[in-house]
Amino acid sequence: MTKLKIKTGDTVKVIAGDHKGEEGKVVKVFIDKNRAIVEGVNMISKHTKPSADNPQGGIVKKEASLHISNLMLVKNGEVSRVGYRMEGDKKVRFSKKSNEVL
Repeated sequence: MTKLKIKTGDTVKVIAGDHKGEEGKVVKVFIDKNRAIVEGVNMISKHTKPSADNPQGGIVKKEASLHISNLMLVKNGEVSRVGYRMEGDKKVRFSKKSNEVL
């Protein structure tokens, strides 16, 4: 299993692709696929059949996943790479730009 440097709840910025420059909060991370869903970014129109939950059916707007490599963590308004280091006996994530623990 690979270790990803972006977690659910992080604020990220899209650094490549059609949605370059957009920011949002990570809603869900798919570790096996190296992808993440970011709130309000990469919206798609999904056609849904009528069901018990949605008797009307129709077109629903929802977020599609983005590849992790196209996302960069935002800390204090600046994008930064993420590293890991040991502090005592604990492994912590830190911002490589500001060197502060996340």
